[in-house]
Amino acid sequence: MDRIAYGDHPSQFAELTVPADADPVPVVVVVHGGFWMQRYGLDLGRPLAEDLVAHGVAAYNVEYRRIGDGGGWPATGADVLAAIDALDDPRLDLGRVVTLGHSAGGHLAVWAAARHDRVTGAVSQAGVLDLAAHPRSAYLLGPDPDYADASPIELLPIGVPVVCVHGEADVDVPVGQSEAFSAASGCELVRLADVGHMDLVDVRTGAWKVCREAALRLAGR
Repeated sequence: MDRIAYGDHPSQFAELTVPADADPVPVVVVVHGGFWMQRYGLDLGRPLAEDLVAHGVAAYNVEYRRIGDGGGWPATGADVLAAIDALDDPRLDLGRVVTLGHSAGGHLAVWAAARHDRVTGAVSQAGVLDLAAHPRSAYLLGPDPDYADASPIELLPIGVPVVCVHGEADVDVPVGQSEAFSAASGCELVRLADVGHMDLVDVRTGAWKVCREAALRLAGR
């Protein structure tokens, strides 16, 4: 695993792990969730990254400035774009860069797909895709929100394939977030019965397998 700094702040770094037989391989950019708050970090993405590498792609697990750590809008989004800019390794096929993110990370993964021309596909795992429709977006945007810049549903068309995976039993980010985004964008929506919010990032679950397979398919694996 290589630690890659993309800025001077302690939270501006990412962890790149590449399969041993890379020749070159697509890369999945893992963006952790936690409602953009400092107390949640990229350790949430490490099991996902490890599993992705075991299935033949490179994983790029991104940390970023969060609320209470110099983050907020637009700094948090800018960090994700800068992290993708920093990808520069001959073992990587940079023509196949897929973002995958959970919850607030799903917001950032799809937002980055709309904003960064390196991204060729995105998987949203219970993503907050309509910030105006979720009360916790106030943490990120503050009292004067700019939904037009920050909310993925306001950025349609995204321009690359997006897969939304969402559990029907999710009480933290209701499945209506993905339903509304899919209806507006025409993107693929996978609804999972009896699946909660954190099941999507538990590598022992079938819910994670659905997310992983979506990312591998978008990466051409």
